[in-house]
Amino acid sequence: MKKLLIIKTGTTFPSILKAHGDFEDFIMNQIEISPKDVHVSSVYKNESLPDLNQVSAIMITGSHSMVTDYENWSVHLSQWLTQLLYQPIPVLGICYGHQLLAQTFGGKADYNPKGIEIGTASIALTEAGEKDSLLGVLPKTFLGHVVHSQSATMLPNHGQVLAQNEMDHHHSFFINKNIWGVQFHPEFNVDIMHSYIHQQEGFLTKKGYNLEKVYASVKEHGYGKLLLQRFMELT
Repeated sequence: MKKLLIIKTGTTFPSILKAHGDFEDFIMNQIEISPKDVHVSSVYKNESLPDLNQVSAIMITGSHSMVTDYENWSVHLSQWLTQLLYQPIPVLGICYGHQLLAQTFGGKADYNPKGIEIGTASIALTEAGEKDSLLGVLPKTFLGHVVHSQSATMLPNHGQVLAQNEMDHHHSFFINKNIWGVQFHPEFNVDIMHSYIHQQEGFLTKKGYNLEKVYASVKEHGYGKLLLQRFMELT
């Protein structure tokens, strides 16, 4: 039986891991899928990837790494991803995965000149997003949990912008009828989002962020769950 492939590009903070599990657990909890129906490849540990004949869909996780560091495992993953243009397999990149997909197919990832986006953000669909088979399940304006300092600063020539806000004009994009990227975190819930802010309080304070305002931005919502479950319907 074919399985969902979760390409794991890093691991969360130890305290979050203890309380909530890791990136693949966040995803599995949102889509309500059994671990026996999922193949997890920790590519950041140089684990191998399965044959695509065994894969029904692919999700690429976020990471604490930076795409612009060009770590060996990330370069190898980027090379592997190029074959997905020729496969009828739905692909969803989240945060780091989103940025890596953009760069792999001719765009660019880099530090967002507007700074770090963290908390719960309001994001708007573009006209293309409203018509999209995945993003179209969301309302015109929706909430997304966010924590990133890098972004997809330039999309591939054939990429379509599906969602954006003032901080990031490329919050979601689509290429080749089967490949999506989302900068926001549909796998996060409010507890995970609070935990990420807590872990980075000192860093954010040094950068001049108002922690009270950042915490106040966090709101519970079901849009991430809705999006991930819709993605699974496309497999």
